[in-house]
Amino acid sequence: MKGPLAGIRVLEVGVMLAGPYATMMLADLGADVLKIEPPGGEISRQVSDSYFASLNRNKQSVCLDLRSAEGRQRLGELVADSHALLVNMKPSAIRRLGLTYESLRQYNEGIVCVALTGYGLDGGDDPAFDYVIQASTGVAAMTGDPEGPPTLPGYSSADNSTGLTAALGLLAQIVSGRGGQVDVSLRDVMLSQLNYRAAAYLNDGTEPRRHPYGAHSYYVPAQLFPTADGYLALFITHDAFWAAFAAEAGIAGFATMAERASRRDEVLELVGAALATDTAAHWEARLRPLGIPVSAVRTLPEALAATPEAVVTAGDFRLVRSPIRITDHQPEYRPAPRLDEHARTAHSS
Repeated sequence: MKGPLAGIRVLEVGVMLAGPYATMMLADLGADVLKIEPPGGEISRQVSDSYFASLNRNKQSVCLDLRSAEGRQRLGELVADSHALLVNMKPSAIRRLGLTYESLRQYNEGIVCVALTGYGLDGGDDPAFDYVIQASTGVAAMTGDPEGPPTLPGYSSADNSTGLTAALGLLAQIVSGRGGQVDVSLRDVMLSQLNYRAAAYLNDGTEPRRHPYGAHSYYVPAQLFPTADGYLALFITHDAFWAAFAAEAGIAGFATMAERASRRDEVLELVGAALATDTAAHWEARLRPLGIPVSAVRTLPEALAATPEAVVTAGDFRLVRSPIRITDHQPEYRPAPRLDEHARTAHSS
């Protein structure tokens, strides 16, 4: 069956990760995504073939020089036959190239224009790469060992999160039936994702602080633990989980969440001693049947080997599938387009 977004046409003027990831999610759901690339191609083609393939499957490609009158006219023709345009560039470039709703509504009053930037369309042109945003929004400062330096995640969390948010905003405005400008920034998305951390400070004056092994600020025990072999992630959020874990681990007392939080150090010492008696893999095997949230820490190769159903093939590349599963819809995974591959067919919707 056709995907749920079949019949929706989205133009992308995207670079690197956030924008292309947003439109790939839409393409996996059946949207017709046309990637507009400058002469020479989008810059991520220069990173590696697998990098480009991981963000641009299921799309079409056409080259336009948007700095030229001819390129802008061609863009207008495409806009007239599309539902949305998503662009991630500096605000000044977005305006200079005429990629806003105010510039494009002359071709299509119903077009939805999504600007994905670092600090918002009116936020200036300061460089805003993923790691910079994590540093500026407090994410890096609250991550890592309390005795160590600030730490960044091992993947592009700001770019990916902002891409998903931009896709949501794009679809929301299409559903509304109105054209218009959607403005999504990396900074705003990451601040939004600090939800309960930000609320604790804004309302109670509680500043976030780092705990060893990434321990949660509210739940105890909820963190990584060293074991006899490897590390274990244990996440005890309520008393029933604790009762089941404590029985298996031979720990008495601390029956309530409040007591465990107020006596954090005692609880962590007892839990750490218990977990050190067995391996991470064995603890996972023992605790999972009890319904306890737990996992041994795995490498990416180990995680992929444990979930072969998550790997799909698109052309010459093996990639991770779409995370969205919908009844009676099985995405077709087509390879990322060759540069300007669809120049002759770009006008057909």
